[in-house]
Amino acid sequence: MNEPALLANYSRAPVRFVSGDGCYLVDEEGRRYLDAIAGIAVCALGHAHPEIADAVARQSRRLVHASNLYFHEPSGDLARELTRRSGFARAFFCNSGTEANEAAIKLARKAAYRRGERDRNTILAFSGGFHGRTLGALAATANPEYKIGFAPLPEGFAWAPFNDIAALDAAIDDRTAACIVEPVQGESGVHPAREDFLHELRRLCSERGALLIFDEVQCGMGRLGDLFAFQSVGVRPDLLTMAKALGNGLPIGAMLVDGAFAEALQPGDHGSTFGGSPVSAAAALAHLHIRDKLDLDAHVRTVGARAMEGLAAIARALPAYVEAPRGRGLLLGLPVREPLRAVAIAEELRERGILVGTGGGNTLRLAPPLIVSLEEIDLLIAAIASVVAGMGARAAK
Repeated sequence: MNEPALLANYSRAPVRFVSGDGCYLVDEEGRRYLDAIAGIAVCALGHAHPEIADAVARQSRRLVHASNLYFHEPSGDLARELTRRSGFARAFFCNSGTEANEAAIKLARKAAYRRGERDRNTILAFSGGFHGRTLGALAATANPEYKIGFAPLPEGFAWAPFNDIAALDAAIDDRTAACIVEPVQGESGVHPAREDFLHELRRLCSERGALLIFDEVQCGMGRLGDLFAFQSVGVRPDLLTMAKALGNGLPIGAMLVDGAFAEALQPGDHGSTFGGSPVSAAAALAHLHIRDKLDLDAHVRTVGARAMEGLAAIARALPAYVEAPRGRGLLLGLPVREPLRAVAIAEELRERGILVGTGGGNTLRLAPPLIVSLEEIDLLIAAIASVVAGMGARAAK
């Protein structure tokens, strides 16, 4: 299977999807797949949710675009909902997570500039972190493999070891404009930040005049069992970035800003032509209202615990091939030992009608729709156990 008109910058699986329904995708031959990666943590309410589809259709008949030169609905409504629910003062809308992180980086530097601290322009990030593919967000990403061939990248970035409290004291100084961290790293193989690490990071940022940015692009919007990841870990940042699940598949990103820094970006400092598109914002508003009716946070905690227990049971039963699982809520990783490969396990699962992701070199990544049922979790766990056991037996021969 090939699409020669598409740029070959993705390693696409040989399957073409034509529709979706809840936690399932359907290919062109009519085969159904349990989607345990949800478009990389995007379709939190599943595929083709009828209420979101209706909200998008209604809005598209009224107003698709008017630009950010004017006020328009429903972006204003969405900003009010997000600030009310989070306690932050202002929202900025863009189209993706990488753009939200770019906005946060610019705001942090501009805030220091407006205070007269012209040398406070370093953004401190952490090993294993991933913040996007644009040049600025890529510069904040520690992994050098993502950067090969794209030099020179923007300057003014530094890195410290993730979850290393002792390293923070030397890493944050009077040149640090902000620290950016994922409460749970996804791309590197699902690594949760320790709460004591985040508390110390918060303390040092406050003490030394640096902003704290939480990148909740993948781990936010209920994936950890609370609407915002900062609520799950008990540490409040100055800025947070979000995208992916916000529009349940419609392209929208957001940066939420604490009141102390709400005036840092003034007209002309930053913008986005399509940011807060009425259609995408309508989808995001519908998403927020639907999750309230479903009591989604309690559900995520229940099914997430079931999934973690199941993965742990696999690790206990097959310790030669997989390690103890990592993660929180419904963002989970199962590290795979050599000689097995996570990519090969994911391919065999796909042949069985189950879609999972990979990350961090050799980790299975699970991020199913938040509406996934206990029965579907059990199906997923049983399939992973069967594939790992089968591949392990073949490898042993």
